[in-house]
Amino acid sequence: MRLPYIPDDPEMESAEDEAVVQRVKTRRGGKLIALDKALLHAPPVADGWNSFLGAIRTKTTLPDSIRELAISRVAALNQAWYEWDAHSPLLRKAGVLSDEVIERIKDKSYEGEGLDEKHLAVLEYTNAMTIGCIVKQANFDKLKSLFSEREVVELTATVGAYNCVSRFLVALDVGEMAEKYNVDMK
Repeated sequence: MRLPYIPDDPEMESAEDEAVVQRVKTRRGGKLIALDKALLHAPPVADGWNSFLGAIRTKTTLPDSIRELAISRVAALNQAWYEWDAHSPLLRKAGVLSDEVIERIKDKSYEGEGLDEKHLAVLEYTNAMTIGCIVKQANFDKLKSLFSEREVVELTATVGAYNCVSRFLVALDVGEMAEKYNVDMK
């Protein structure tokens, strides 16, 4: 990482900051991951991040395969391999997509061969939001025909949130993934 990680049991400057650490640890099952140890350089940011991403990860109505496809595709498009390594196993665990298809998601040129209609719509929507930010009306209409309004909002928030996550991870090289995946950071 481009900054030192915060220790596993950091001594924070205030009781308020210590409470942030405890909230993050609670969401993570008692431990901090590398992402947390980067974010905790700025405790209020870590606190907001923890709350927002906790809601995205655990409080939406999206099926696991839909949520994890979107997250994994964002990771692949942005070369956020720390994110990929965390979420592609969750996509596999959902048991909907084949291992072959999941591996193809890593390829930026993948157009969705082997996906059903809903997963293809998610891939296309994620591509649009991540690559150029503009979602064409036809793409949006397809998504809206397959998902409820709540699900559209949840999916949009998920893709947006994980674009934020991926950019943070890549910029700071959290998890030292640049070397592992041959990402040119020079």
